[in-house]
Amino acid sequence: MKNIKKIVSVLFSAIVLFSATATNSIAMDKIHFVIGGGAGGGWDGTARGTGEALTKSGMLKSASFENMSGGGGGKALAFMINTQPKNTVLVQSTPLVLRSITRHEGYVSGSGVLSYKDVTPIAGVIGDYGAIAVAKDSPYKNFKDVVDAYKKNPGSIKMAGGSVRGSMDHLIGALAFQAAGANPNDVVYIPYDAGGKALAGLLSGETQIISTGLGELMGARDQVRIIGITAPSRVADAPDAPTLKEQGYDVQFVNWRGFFGPPNMSNKDKKALSTMLGKVMETPEWEAVRKRNAWVNIYNSDKDFVKFLEKQTVEMTALMKKLGVI
Repeated sequence: MKNIKKIVSVLFSAIVLFSATATNSIAMDKIHFVIGGGAGGGWDGTARGTGEALTKSGMLKSASFENMSGGGGGKALAFMINTQPKNTVLVQSTPLVLRSITRHEGYVSGSGVLSYKDVTPIAGVIGDYGAIAVAKDSPYKNFKDVVDAYKKNPGSIKMAGGSVRGSMDHLIGALAFQAAGANPNDVVYIPYDAGGKALAGLLSGETQIISTGLGELMGARDQVRIIGITAPSRVADAPDAPTLKEQGYDVQFVNWRGFFGPPNMSNKDKKALSTMLGKVMETPEWEAVRKRNAWVNIYNSDKDFVKFLEKQTVEMTALMKKLGVI
């Protein structure tokens, strides 16, 4: 668990104190948000929540959103590279440094893999703790109940997630089961296209648990019971959600999310967008969105964001190899 604690420490130490800067240099009145997954997922919530705060605070005249599912985010990433759209940003998170997205016909031609280096890092904005939940009528009251059932019959526990194997949803569940003494690769993981469909899979009985971001479950608490989160202690915005740590499973993890521009984005536009994202986090409109999703404010901009991504690449790859996922 030392690696996990180190990741959390690095992530929180990367918070940049943002000095007051005038916003009258913002280069655009409208931003189009490209989302690499379906409705109800973490990327979707981050993009729409950010657009909401920017427009309601008056920093942006209008925001539009486009869900572009495919390839675990690869389709949206390729769109940014291939079309280099104006006034457009891509929302992404840890998977961008965690797993390589192979180039192939239909995405991006050539050899090699796609990564954050193929687009323009603008700013890291929020952190989202992982969460494991069951349906309200589930017989499992806590994570230990799930572990006990798994140990009796591993096939009886199917875990839903809103993205492909190797994604954050998969990683969160894998870490929890590993902490409970199980082989994370033996846990049946069912991938869905974003959190909305994963939640539907849980509620329909196709799976027994869901592994996802805490923010994705905040609006579904009338339908699910959160039985474990990956925070070091309970969070004020979701006080009824127990931590895995307090139940004896020392799992601590927070998933960052941020924004990226096309590879040809000018330095002027990048800095203007980065500045605007930092300033909106000081507004009550942003605080309403943040609180609603139980996010952690983590603002990383420009060169600091790139340095953070470089560290994440090394540390997250090592963690995934340790879990045997890659």
